[in-house]
Amino acid sequence: MFILQEQLFASHAVAGVSSIALGTAVSYPLDTIKLLIQVGSGSNKQLTATQALVRLRTLSGYSGFYSGFGWLTLGRIFGVGTRFGVYEILTAFYKDGREDSYVSVSEALMAGMAAGAVESLIISPFELMKVRAQVSSASQIQSASSVAINGTVAPFSRRLLHGYTPDLKALNHSAGLLSILTTKHPNLIGALQEFPWMMTGSGRPPSVCNVRRPSDIVSLEGWGALWRGLRPGVVRDSVFGGIFFSSWQFLHRAMLDWKAVGMHPEPRSDEEIGPLSPLAVSVAAGFSGTVAAAASHGFDTAKSRSQCVVLPKYVSMERKMLKWTRPGKRFERLTGIHPSDRTVLFRGIWLRMARSGLASFMIVGSYFLALDHLVPS
Repeated sequence: MFILQEQLFASHAVAGVSSIALGTAVSYPLDTIKLLIQVGSGSNKQLTATQALVRLRTLSGYSGFYSGFGWLTLGRIFGVGTRFGVYEILTAFYKDGREDSYVSVSEALMAGMAAGAVESLIISPFELMKVRAQVSSASQIQSASSVAINGTVAPFSRRLLHGYTPDLKALNHSAGLLSILTTKHPNLIGALQEFPWMMTGSGRPPSVCNVRRPSDIVSLEGWGALWRGLRPGVVRDSVFGGIFFSSWQFLHRAMLDWKAVGMHPEPRSDEEIGPLSPLAVSVAAGFSGTVAAAASHGFDTAKSRSQCVVLPKYVSMERKMLKWTRPGKRFERLTGIHPSDRTVLFRGIWLRMARSGLASFMIVGSYFLALDHLVPS
């Protein structure tokens, strides 16, 4: 009996992992284009899907559509598994003591919001790697002449960010601005490179293209950077999880009632109605994913844009010492939305709705299909 239970658990685990990987692979190009529109648009300009597509194909080819795919797949295996696991645990308390295993829409909403919040904590580091890989695939490649001068990087900057080459033109410009001061320093540019805030030579942090590996992120920005954008991420996944499970439960209940119409005698429980077809359940999941994506898209944009900001550790330390207050209104401070992103929060919403609906349909459908082949009837 114990061996059979282990085999059943292994079958469900294999079906779940394979379905998540397949759903992510099918919908990932839509996610890449959506992300580029979100981070490439501004208040005065709008990056269209066509422009993002042409830029990605020009700089990275067709392989650029799957930049960061491994990170997101790994994160979604843990994240989606946690979402459904926490949801099942919470709904088990609701169903405890009831003759019919019934969960109301409001109960599914609350359980889904809690499950989404837990999922956000797990998937956030993987999404950071994924976002920066996607942005790098649509960015200009560093020229060979810039790489050839890598030996000029100061030792302190080299320890903070391995393999990074500062902009010597900007450094010379900064040194020129300081030339009006009386100084006898033999190597002014080399001295400027010793300061973290002058690594780019312009006083700005390096680009996300130079800070995309885990070792670079931790050395320059600290461990906390792995959870960059956690506030909008938690709100996004809570809203998504709540609406996804509540709408899915509503559609599931409606399809069961429709199936029960005309049955004689009238069924007294869901077990007497019988299970729904896998196709109907998959379509309901896809529609629920589309609605949930539309409701949570603004927070997804805020999270994606915040993950594209390189914030060195010294800046974070200064903000803590100066008790820096988050900009924006109270709602924006609580949810992590930057005021400058107000006009771009809904950029790429149709792509995310399509991606989420397609991924949800593929995950649920392929899960049932895999179980039919793995679990004996």
